[in-house]
Amino acid sequence: MNDHEALKHLEELAVRLGMKILYESLTVDGSFRPGGYCRIRGEDFLIINRKASVKEKIHILVGALKRRDLSDIYMMPSLRQLLDDSFDLKEG
Repeated sequence: MNDHEALKHLEELAVRLGMKILYESLTVDGSFRPGGYCRIRGEDFLIINRKASVKEKIHILVGALKRRDLSDIYMMPSLRQLLDDSFDLKEG
């Protein structure tokens, strides 16, 4: 699976889990910000800089998805491998 396919599948998984994904232009004091996960009024959001690289977008999505228990969620084996191989971002 290439990076663009991985990004598409990660986005689909995030939406399936109830996360809202917003692609915006993000700069703070002229500095590029790739984005991240946030929770507002009980809803999960991923705010991602539309100019972020595909790898940065994947990193943000993986980080947000790893906050969830995905053990009972069906996904393609290659996608599960991507999530399992990524460093652990779960909050303890």
